[in-house]
Amino acid sequence: MIQRIHIQNYAIIEELNISFAEGMNVITGETGAGKSILMGALSLILGDRADTAVLLNREKKCVVEGTFAVGIKKSVLDFLKANELDVETELVIRREMAPSGKTRAFVNDTPVNLEQLRKLSSLLVDLHRQFDTLELGESDFQREVLDALANQAAAVEKYKSVYRDWQSAVRELATLQEQKAQFNKELDYNKFLFDELNEVAFRENELEELDQELKLLSNSEGIKTALSKVYYDLKEGEQPLVQQLKTMLHSLQTYASYHPELGGIAGRMQSAQIELQDISGEIERINDEVNYDPRRIEEINQRLSTGYKLLKKHGVTTTTELLTILRQLEARLQDSLQVDESIAAGEKEVARLLQEAKKQAAALSKNRQAQTAPFETEVNRLLKQVGMPNARLKVQVLPAELNGFGMDSIEFLFDANKSNRFEPIRKVASGGELSRLMLCIKSLVAASIDLATLIFDEIDTGISGEAAKQVGIILKGLARKRQIICITHQPQIAGKADAHYFVYKDVKGDSIKTNIRLLGQEERINAIAQMLSGEKPTAAALENAREMVLS
Repeated sequence: MIQRIHIQNYAIIEELNISFAEGMNVITGETGAGKSILMGALSLILGDRADTAVLLNREKKCVVEGTFAVGIKKSVLDFLKANELDVETELVIRREMAPSGKTRAFVNDTPVNLEQLRKLSSLLVDLHRQFDTLELGESDFQREVLDALANQAAAVEKYKSVYRDWQSAVRELATLQEQKAQFNKELDYNKFLFDELNEVAFRENELEELDQELKLLSNSEGIKTALSKVYYDLKEGEQPLVQQLKTMLHSLQTYASYHPELGGIAGRMQSAQIELQDISGEIERINDEVNYDPRRIEEINQRLSTGYKLLKKHGVTTTTELLTILRQLEARLQDSLQVDESIAAGEKEVARLLQEAKKQAAALSKNRQAQTAPFETEVNRLLKQVGMPNARLKVQVLPAELNGFGMDSIEFLFDANKSNRFEPIRKVASGGELSRLMLCIKSLVAASIDLATLIFDEIDTGISGEAAKQVGIILKGLARKRQIICITHQPQIAGKADAHYFVYKDVKGDSIKTNIRLLGQEERINAIAQMLSGEKPTAAALENAREMVLS
């Protein structure tokens, strides 16, 4: 609810503070006193466009600030969280306009853009002015009305969840199908590459090892010659080196006991002799293993030729990299097989969720259809009460493509003059008719829809007497569940108020300013009597006014 409004430097308002009550708040005053100016100022914090023409003092900025109690209103708290604004149970919304025309908006002193301001304000205030494009003509609101009357908010949320799951499954399936199409484009080529590498069947580091083996075989004759010469010199020459070391060692050992260092040297020579003996054996073995093999050289050359071509083809340099590519190709081919299975499973899931969504949508539609006739009857009855005896509402529910709210196309049709020519409300209803029609509808669904504060600006245009009284009764009933602010010229409506505010012109010197004050009970009676009979109310008017206020 709106707790307070502060207005500064707007039109003929120098500075104004208004505190509103719960229930039904009525604003009255003479024509031109500034009631519409109040609504114009309020519209700034609702996100309307600003114009420097409204500045009273063109040297100062205009400020409009509203304080709202939101309690645990879920839609507001969700908005604050989603927009990273402080979550408070009391909100202060401020709009400032500089003399240059630049405006800024704040929520609890945090700057917000105009779109955020409009969205938040729409959750807090529902302003109905003549000739406004009202939400009454919007399909979302019309659907919400039928769902509220059918008491199927939980069912709608359950359907939305299934519908979102279905859409998500459709998107996932489309992604899989795109992958499949891409796989199909590449499948043959990938299969060729895989078969080519798989058929060669390289082992880890094979090309590097073959290259080394080829070098060995290509130099085998030189290697064998070198090995043979070394072996000969060590073991088989006229004076083999191993034998010479053995002789030298023996001669030293004869005198080792006579000199302390000869024993160490003799030991080292013995180690050298043993090591050379072992080396000669290794050389003999290697020499036996190294053989020139032309056929093996040809095999290696063919294998390396194939390998080098594949390395160049795939832009790599090692056998390990080729084997990595082979595994990647194998994985892609496997993915191509698995995506078929995933697509089949996805198609089943999409079909299942679609069937479930249609089933739940059909139930929603059935419940909406069931509400149309009694809803039409009740609204048309209320329209007669509020001075529109020839007006009729008709609800049209037609099949539609499955969407986020079911599979219905809902349209409220209106006939103002019993012409039997029903047209969409937004096309044919006047501002006053829309306001009273909205009042009738919202009075029926107030208990079921989380409505914001409702502000009605001159809803009583074109009515008086009994019709005005009935509007007042409906507003009073609606105010039991929601805060109502109503600007009116009708005493029958003003008499139903929980709080009555009077707008007046305050003349100070050569300037005229708009002001407002909350009326006490006797002041209310006098103001309503003036609305009945003029500036100097008669005794009958005063008595009639007293009855309106106290009844």
